[in-house]
Amino acid sequence: MSGQQPGSAGDAAGVFQPLDADDPTTVAGYRLAARLGAGGMGKVYLSYTPGGRPVAIKVIRPEFGEDAEFRRRFAQEVRSAQRVQGLFTAPVIDADAEGTKPWLATAYVPGPSLADAVVAHGAMPDETVLLLVAGMAEALQVIHGAGLVHRDLKPSNVLLASDGPRVIDFGIAHAADATSLTGSGVTIGTPSFMAPEQAAGRRVTPATDVFALGQVAVYAATGVPAFGEGTGHGVLYRIVHEQPDLSAVPERLSQLVTRCLAKDPEERPSIAEVIRLCQEANAGTVLRRPEDWLPVAVSADITARAATPAPVQAPPQPPQPAQAPQTPQAPPQAPAAAPAVPAAGYTP
Repeated sequence: MSGQQPGSAGDAAGVFQPLDADDPTTVAGYRLAARLGAGGMGKVYLSYTPGGRPVAIKVIRPEFGEDAEFRRRFAQEVRSAQRVQGLFTAPVIDADAEGTKPWLATAYVPGPSLADAVVAHGAMPDETVLLLVAGMAEALQVIHGAGLVHRDLKPSNVLLASDGPRVIDFGIAHAADATSLTGSGVTIGTPSFMAPEQAAGRRVTPATDVFALGQVAVYAATGVPAFGEGTGHGVLYRIVHEQPDLSAVPERLSQLVTRCLAKDPEERPSIAEVIRLCQEANAGTVLRRPEDWLPVAVSADITARAATPAPVQAPPQPPQPAQAPQTPQAPPQAPAAAPAVPAAGYTP
């Protein structure tokens, strides 16, 4: 579970939005520098640690904060997520499930989401998709090892950094499942990237994430979801009952995505097998991740996001009014002695 979904691709001005009037200026001592984006669970802001490292802070929507069961599960998922320390995840570094508005902070990743990159620049080259899937598989290996299932693996939850992808928001959908809000206008999870067992309300397992991984691979390689677009109910019906449209998937990636998109969870490859399939698609050579693993246009988006705004400084203390100079006072004089009174009968 992480918490950053930056805004649309483009220059820094389009990534770091100024705070609105209804946005907080601080969260538990973190001064907010800009707004990064918003989603079904809440808003994401840019802030900094005391040492100056940028972090992404997700503030959960008030509706969820008012649900006691959500808070309980949110705290549980945060504790699990803090154990996830993988090369291809954004680590959770701080959180609070007990405050008025629950929040969590993760390391800031200066890169666009896969969703933003595909919308702005189109489908990715085969080599990029193989490196992307292999990195995501390694992230899932660590997430599953911590006892978590992502449940909401989709292009907007995959950030593209210069040294590889980062999977974010793992486990947060599980906490949301505990509330009644998911059935009353608040959508957690994207129908286009759900697994058949999710759509049918059956048990979710690590194999559920493998199905989503296959869908993300198709989207990255073709620019469209494997089961098409349209109304949520229509997409979910196709996921459960129909086969995906893989006609535009490059042959090099065909075996990988076909196996991941098996309807039966038992027939899907394990995470280790996914990595092996990526290596086989790369002619059996070791997958190396060069600095230029992404298209040039996407790398330019990373440069824009790396130029984060300066940390917001605490407002200076108002100056104290100047004191008027004191006029030196003469030292106090001893009171004058009273004139002596002659005694009675005294003759001068």
